[in-house]
Amino acid sequence: MLILGIESSCDDTSVALLDCSQNGCFVIKQTTASQIGIHKKYGGVVPELAGRAHAEKIIVLLEKILKNQPHPDVIAITSGPGLITGLLVGVESARALSYIKKIPLVAVNHIAGHIHSVQISPRDQKPNKIIYPALSLVVSGGHTELIYIPKQGRYQKLGATLDDAAGECFDKTAQLINLPYPGGPRISSLAKNGNARAIDFPRPMLNQDNYNFSFSGLKTSALYYRQKNPQFNPADFCASLQQAIIDVLVGKTIKAVRQYRPKSLLVVGGVSANPLLRQTIQKQLRQFNLQTNCFLPAKKYCMDNASMIAVAGYYQAKNKRFTPWRKLKADPGWAIA
Repeated sequence: MLILGIESSCDDTSVALLDCSQNGCFVIKQTTASQIGIHKKYGGVVPELAGRAHAEKIIVLLEKILKNQPHPDVIAITSGPGLITGLLVGVESARALSYIKKIPLVAVNHIAGHIHSVQISPRDQKPNKIIYPALSLVVSGGHTELIYIPKQGRYQKLGATLDDAAGECFDKTAQLINLPYPGGPRISSLAKNGNARAIDFPRPMLNQDNYNFSFSGLKTSALYYRQKNPQFNPADFCASLQQAIIDVLVGKTIKAVRQYRPKSLLVVGGVSANPLLRQTIQKQLRQFNLQTNCFLPAKKYCMDNASMIAVAGYYQAKNKRFTPWRKLKADPGWAIA
């Protein structure tokens, strides 16, 4: 089954064509137009500019992917959650293509796409097989959630951020020390030469008896430290901040693994590319002798991309869960559970 994936929920316009079957989902072609150059001077995504950039790129990318390729069997489109300015561009493009080419549509939740990003495979690699029940830590610039998945397509949200997401915390604190957007990779790079114990930043909600997160207080703590310490060490600042965020993410996740005993743990989203997060969560699974397979997406598929939307869409398509083009709508608040 050839799946055409379209993703435009935030600041990346992405289109991909995947060959999916019971043997796995393999990338034929993917192309993504990043908007980092547009938004970095503002320190974050500006919705109006994002929507305009999506509109400028979407047709070009679709033509590039579909050129000299067989007719897709299905179009998988992100219809939420996300920025309405970007979602509308993708949804309307998918509707038009579905109508003109008579290709059935599946509406994909963006978070479900991230969850299935661990199953994106090149042709020469054996695909990951998620064994259920599974648990997923979804951690990015806009989302920080723990989701229990008893079986494919069924989601139970255990907890989520009450304010800022972990990725936003990385980006906003990076601004405090004049690092360019996006801040996460820059903080991670500087942290390699820093002392993670140099600054005692708080670990918000780590010891509370729930699976929720909060990072606004950590941002405030970083701001106050910066104001009180003009002659600070940037490497120590980054290492200490990164460690605080990862302690919370891993602590909550391991707690959920110990309670729910999933067979698979999926750590996904933009922040899942962080090397220390990857190392720490796998180390603690071994340390506590938790018999759970940990799956992480290839780093190029941690960020928003159309291939993950195509994989998630495949499972809907094979179960005939199509959406008529007339009824497809952008839903910026679409909750996965």
